[in-house]
Amino acid sequence: MNGWLLAAGITALGVAVVHIVGGRRDVVRPLLSCGLADEPKRVLHAVWHMASVDLVLSGIALLYLSLTDGTPGTGLVAWFVAAHFIAYAAAFLVVTLSVGWPRPLLRLPQWILLLPVAALAAAGAA
Repeated sequence: MNGWLLAAGITALGVAVVHIVGGRRDVVRPLLSCGLADEPKRVLHAVWHMASVDLVLSGIALLYLSLTDGTPGTGLVAWFVAAHFIAYAAAFLVVTLSVGWPRPLLRLPQWILLLPVAALAAAGAA
């Protein structure tokens, strides 16, 4: 069993729970009640659900990979999951740093949850 991938999977599932519970309250409810046109509102709502599914599936995949340590392809899939968590974190950092907010790193703190999953998955893949 690969402990790094196990930790990455558990952390990813924790991130998914935070995303689903916190995002529903802080992002989805305000989005659905705002005056934005229906089509972009529904697209953004679908993207939020898409991210929710991706986070859950990534956590499950990492847990599965932790049990199949040494199987051909495990490292490659773990690197892929690590790369997409790095990409997610980078997207939040780029957006928050481009706005010009004071104390920007704490305005969209999702990157703080995403980077540990990437680091743990990369450690498990190495």
